[in-house]
Amino acid sequence: MYISEMVKFISACRCLSFVIFILCVSVTVNAQENLKRVTFIPHWSPQSQFAGYFVAFEKGFYKKHGIALNILQGGPNRPSLDLLSRGEVNFATAWLSAAIQKHSQGIKLVNVGQIIQRSALMLIAKKARGIFRPEDINGKKIGLWRTDFQLQPLAFLKKYNLKAIIVPQSYSVNLFLRDGVDVASAMWYNEYHTIINAGLNPEELTTFFFYEHELNFPEDGIYTLDSTLKEDPELVHAFVKASLEGWFYSFGHPDEALDIVLKYMSTANVPVNRVHQKWMLERMRDLILPDDGSLLPTGILTESDFIRVCKVLKENGIIKKAPAFDDFFVDFTGHAKK
Repeated sequence: MYISEMVKFISACRCLSFVIFILCVSVTVNAQENLKRVTFIPHWSPQSQFAGYFVAFEKGFYKKHGIALNILQGGPNRPSLDLLSRGEVNFATAWLSAAIQKHSQGIKLVNVGQIIQRSALMLIAKKARGIFRPEDINGKKIGLWRTDFQLQPLAFLKKYNLKAIIVPQSYSVNLFLRDGVDVASAMWYNEYHTIINAGLNPEELTTFFFYEHELNFPEDGIYTLDSTLKEDPELVHAFVKASLEGWFYSFGHPDEALDIVLKYMSTANVPVNRVHQKWMLERMRDLILPDDGSLLPTGILTESDFIRVCKVLKENGIIKKAPAFDDFFVDFTGHAKK
């Protein structure tokens, strides 16, 4: 009798365990089915410049906010805003100046999160070449990248009424290191560090940060199409919120974030240098969370910065008419605070 009751008890337990297992599987499947499928592309190859998105994905922040994310590899051969305008991705990052140009061409995209509010683009010169002030650039050779990267340097030359010899610059800094040009374009988080690593000390260099010359052009921002925003604003809220959580986590856990970034770089066959990526991540923190006393929440695009960029684009004949600020930027910081 006792053995019989034990057998019944064990059998009942097995049945109950099976039911619980089925329910768990069902809940998991339903949760997966309820996730919204989203595709995102950063505007350049994997590096610490995009750590927040990679970390948010790997830590499950997008899933937590109801998103099943697919991250495409960005790069020079896959312009992020072209993919966004064709509807091949739901979200993309891009520079503000590039996005305003696209908008002026009739592409109804919306800035839903201005991640970098302070420009990292700069000019670098060697003090040994006699360059200490803007006026010292007069008559010198200055290396400039392609169009989008020329706006601030050209505005800088115009601001100080400088006549310089423009030399096309590749993504290498070798021309500058070999004195082929007197002044080079650089990103603070990238080429500047490369030049330092090549053997030049910071005190041997003169740097011109454009934001220090009233030419601040905010750079990386998150964009989506106006149609996406209207169809599913909660999805946009969720994407911005998860992305910002990824950035804040990256800054709080830099070693873990670097591990994740290096994994993405290796997968994309991009040369990996942990020291350089560490520098880049630290500079991204300086740019995204500047310790300059400003209380501007991460994700905000100020109207004054927007107007400044539009003004320079118009002066250079790149756009004919600036979009209305309220049509271009939507503030999601209320949904994305730390």
